[in-house]
Amino acid sequence: MSAPNPAGRPLARLSRYGLILALVSVFSIFSAAAPSFLTPGNLQSILVNNVTLLAIVSIAMTLAVSAGGIDLSVGTAADFASFAFVSLVLAGKPVALALLTALLAGALVGAFNAILICAIGVSPFLATLGTLFIGRSIQQLLTNGGNPVYLPPTGVPDALRCLGHGTIAGIPVSLLVAVAVMAGAAVLFSLTRFGRVVLSIGIQPSVVRYSGIGLGSHVAVIFILAGTVAAIAGIILTSTVTVYIPSSGNAFLLNAIGATFIGTTFSPFGRPNVAGTVLGVLLLSVVANGLLLTGLSFYWQQVFTGSLIFAVLAFSFINRKAVSA
Repeated sequence: MSAPNPAGRPLARLSRYGLILALVSVFSIFSAAAPSFLTPGNLQSILVNNVTLLAIVSIAMTLAVSAGGIDLSVGTAADFASFAFVSLVLAGKPVALALLTALLAGALVGAFNAILICAIGVSPFLATLGTLFIGRSIQQLLTNGGNPVYLPPTGVPDALRCLGHGTIAGIPVSLLVAVAVMAGAAVLFSLTRFGRVVLSIGIQPSVVRYSGIGLGSHVAVIFILAGTVAAIAGIILTSTVTVYIPSSGNAFLLNAIGATFIGTTFSPFGRPNVAGTVLGVLLLSVVANGLLLTGLSFYWQQVFTGSLIFAVLAFSFINRKAVSA
């Protein structure tokens, strides 16, 4: 039997909180490099323009990854919700009906994934990749080759303007919605039996299966829920810009994957978790905003962001190896 590593505990803490150290570091670097970075207007811009939508899509991704899969169609769910929302508002339907229909559109994308994964047995990666391609083609067909669908400036309902640009006690409504989504996901995983079963499926699916718990039904529900959550991002995006742009939701896909897997470093066991995902979203958002303010070329921004993701994950992996040695 090997002797316990006396340095294991400090290294484990360093591994877990390395994400926070990375966030503090980039925040300090950009505070010094860009004088306008710390201004209240820019910090608000980070939260509203960078964090809000990415956080919601990343929570949808976290739901799927927590069950041992991945959802490459979260952007498609957001796009379908956006299209349904704009279409009903243009038709003069009540905003409440447009909201419900948009959420249903996202849920249907998740249900389609659930059928492929749970009923047919397709792997989550291939199933959601196929949904991504199919969804992109459907959007092209619905919009005559990808033409945006605009809401007339004079015909935007007040409720829609409030969702995209309104505030409550000085806090943007869209940000409050994102916080509610994050809080709901945290409660789901920490306080409900369903959430604990989903996390168990992601770790040891065979144990869950042999225990008599309905593995397939839990996975199906989590993918439907992921599609519904992604639909919320599509609704907020439409409410903010008052236009539907085909495949615009896919712009969040790679960063959502990055934030989710960066967030696993915040867990002592390397598992998906809401707090870690939120920190990952903050890290990527601060980096994107800071690089923009420094005037760095867009192409180099991608290199910097990719290198940062690699560094955070590598740092955590090396520390965990040292702890287990």
